[in-house]
Amino acid sequence: MSLNSFGHLFRVTTWGESHGPALGATVDGCPPGVTIDEAQIQHWLDRRKPGQSKYTTQRREPDQVKILSGVFEGQTTGTPVQLMIENTDQRSKDYSEIAEKFRPGHADITYWQKYGIRDYRGGGRSSARETAARVAAGGLARAALNALVPGIEIRGYMTQIGPHGIDRDRFDRDQIDANPFWCPDAQAAGEWAGYLDALRKSGNSVGAVVEVVARGVPAGLGAPVYGKLDTDLAAAMMSINAVKGVEIGEGMAAATLTGEDNADEIFMGNDGQPVYSSNHAGGILGGISTGQDVVVRFAVKPTSSILKPRQTITKSGEAAEIITKGRHDPCVGIRAVPVGEAMMACVLLDHLLLHRGQIGENRGRIG
Repeated sequence: MSLNSFGHLFRVTTWGESHGPALGATVDGCPPGVTIDEAQIQHWLDRRKPGQSKYTTQRREPDQVKILSGVFEGQTTGTPVQLMIENTDQRSKDYSEIAEKFRPGHADITYWQKYGIRDYRGGGRSSARETAARVAAGGLARAALNALVPGIEIRGYMTQIGPHGIDRDRFDRDQIDANPFWCPDAQAAGEWAGYLDALRKSGNSVGAVVEVVARGVPAGLGAPVYGKLDTDLAAAMMSINAVKGVEIGEGMAAATLTGEDNADEIFMGNDGQPVYSSNHAGGILGGISTGQDVVVRFAVKPTSSILKPRQTITKSGEAAEIITKGRHDPCVGIRAVPVGEAMMACVLLDHLLLHRGQIGENRGRIG
C-alpha cells in the first residue's frame, strides 16, 4: 500500500494499524531549533483520545506518544522526527464475525477488491484510529508555527450533528471546551446530548459538520493554479477517515450568492494593512492567503459499524446479514475536531516553508 505521506517540505508519513502493536508518524522537513517535548504533543493527543465521554467509543487508549528520533535536548535537529503511539486496548475478537463479511458504508469491500487482503480487526488502516498519528504530527507542526509566526491560532468545533446545527448568533468560543461536542453554542450542545444519547442506545450512528478556523495566518501563503493553499487544505481534510465533503469559506453556499453579495470589500486599516468587510472567501483568494481567518469546513459521514442489522455479502459473494459488535463512536465527527486542527497546522506550516523558500518576505507593497 503506497501513498501514506502528505506534504511538500513538511512531509508526514503515517504508519500502523488499529489493532497492531503501535502506530505513528515519521515527520521529515521540520525546521531545526523548534522547542518540543512529548508533553507538548500529548496535550493535543489527549483532546482526541477515545473513551472520554459516553458519546465516543469506549475503547480505552492512553495514546501516550514517544519521540524516537529528531529531537535533542528539547529541540528539533532538522532530521526526521519519529513519533510512536502504542495500542494497548485492542479487542480483535469483537471483529471475528465480520472477517468474511463487508460492512455497508465501510472501506472493507474496496480494500478487498483492490488488495485481495484486508485487516478486519478494527479496519486496519481504514480505521479512524490512524488519525492519532496525524494529531501527533500536528502537535509538532503547531510548535513550529508558533516559533516561526507567533500568534497563529487554530481552533476547530462542531457546527452540526445530524440535522441539528448551531445558532451562530449564540456563538461563544468559551463554550467549545465546556461540552463533549466541541460546540460553540451551549444550547445546541444540550440538545445534541439527548439526540445522540438516544441514537447511541439504539445502536445507530450519525454524521456531523466540523469547522476549523486559523487566525493570524500571514498573507501570501499558497501559489496559483496547482499549489493553491485551499487545494492542499481540501485534500488534507478529505483524507481524514469518514470525511465526504470539504468547503472553504462560503463553500457550496457561494453558488447562491450574487457577485455583489459575495464581494469582500477592501479598505485600508489604521495599521496600513488592508481590511475586509466580510470573509466569504474563507481567507484565500486565487489559492493565496489574504491575511484573514482561514475557514475550512468538512462533513463526516455516520460511523459504518452499527448494531442495526444491514444486508451485505460475503467474500464469496453470498448474501448475508451483518451486525457490527465492538466499541464504536456513535458520531465520529466529535473526535474529528482535533484531527481537522492537526491537518490545518500541517498544511499551514508546509506552505509557510514553501513561501519562505521561494519568496522570503512578501514583495508586493500597498500604499
